[in-house]
Amino acid sequence: MTLHTDLYIAGGWQAAASGERFDVLNPATEEVLASVASAGTTDAARALDAAEAAMADWAARPPRARAEVLRRAWELMMARQDEIAALITRENGKARGDAMAEAAYAAEFFRWFAEEAVRVPGHLGHAPASGARILVHHRPAGLAVMITPWNYPAAMGTRKIAPALAAGCGMVIKPASDTPLTMLALMPLLHEAGVPAGLVNVLPSRRTGEVVGHLLHDPRVRVVSFTGSTEVGRELLRVAADQVLKPAMELGGNAPLIVFEDADPDVAVEGAMLAKMRNLGEACTAANRIYVHARIADAFIARFTAAMAALKTGNGLDPAVQVGPLINARVRDSVAAFVDDAVARGARVELGGTRPTGKGFFYPPTVLSNVPDTADCVYGEIFGPVAAIQTFEDEADVIRRANATEYGLVAYVFTRDLARGLRVSERLDFGMVGLNRGLVSDPAAPFGGTKQSGLGREGGREGMLEFLETQYISVGW
Repeated sequence: MTLHTDLYIAGGWQAAASGERFDVLNPATEEVLASVASAGTTDAARALDAAEAAMADWAARPPRARAEVLRRAWELMMARQDEIAALITRENGKARGDAMAEAAYAAEFFRWFAEEAVRVPGHLGHAPASGARILVHHRPAGLAVMITPWNYPAAMGTRKIAPALAAGCGMVIKPASDTPLTMLALMPLLHEAGVPAGLVNVLPSRRTGEVVGHLLHDPRVRVVSFTGSTEVGRELLRVAADQVLKPAMELGGNAPLIVFEDADPDVAVEGAMLAKMRNLGEACTAANRIYVHARIADAFIARFTAAMAALKTGNGLDPAVQVGPLINARVRDSVAAFVDDAVARGARVELGGTRPTGKGFFYPPTVLSNVPDTADCVYGEIFGPVAAIQTFEDEADVIRRANATEYGLVAYVFTRDLARGLRVSERLDFGMVGLNRGLVSDPAAPFGGTKQSGLGREGGREGMLEFLETQYISVGW
């Protein structure tokens, strides 16, 4: 795909008003991949002007007309899946298989919300006390500001863009500075699909706080949608409070994965591998704490370690590689610190645990057993290819330990006993549960968490509601 490196405003490529640029690195080689324009507040104002102008016509279009554009965007993305995946790997580092899966997952949001665009709920009722007719419908909430993370440079954008377009909203997107190229590359596809110029604008920037602060204090903005850390989410909520913006926050996670003694060994190991190593563990849904029943712990650890050891590490552009580099040196060093801390507290290294030398932000697949509750990795988000395994014997105790976190995004449960699986799932304080499955992300399902893992939902029927406002009309006839 053509490598676009300027700001995307009003349907065209523009240099930053300040002339500033920043480098994007290839995490596998540490080489500069591109120099990208860095937006400032002047650019942010221009982007909002463009979005406001384009939204009036788009919001007035019939839902079917918007749906056809979304459907075409899905078709175009799938036709370019290979190229999109290659760009994801180049700027993010993830293995080819993960990148292909992300490209398809990202595209699917356009197909899903093309179908949801024509099914916006509403109703007509008769007030029993007053006798008035109650007419309830939904209208576009207004301009949206979207802030996306580096771990899924395509999908975390389309998961927001698609429902906003379906709802009739205009938007400004601030992609992560580590991975802005994929989002910029998608813009010509949206234009070809029929998205009006100015409706979607992309502002890469190293001045994130300044740019986002300017956007969120503009009275034309009504929605802020953010995916990222809980710490940054808290700050954005404080800023959003000044204008009483509608927030959609998908924040951090600390996912427990529970393997009961009656779990199918093959299903449990396969599910744990998927939950831990999908996207190299750089996902808020990654299994962060693995609790295995003491009766089967040795057998599970042996099989799981063998599966981890079979993974090939290297440049993700090689189709034989399953483990690419982490996104940058800071994340790699953080992962290494989690391992060192756990080992210092008594954890045993079953596999990996040593940072390789040479270029690239690599860290090997690592398995730790005998991890104590006091280890930092039990409470902090590892965000890397490190599996921290603990044991348990009592159902109530493992539920208590699983819930002992400020996060509540996703949990995983493996058992052959359906009654137990459903009982435990209902007692876990998490917005999503994978029951005998290591993957919960699906455009057709409401993605989101409880507690400090966020507000609102993305995907499913609920995803479009984040970009709609309910209006009630009282009328008599």
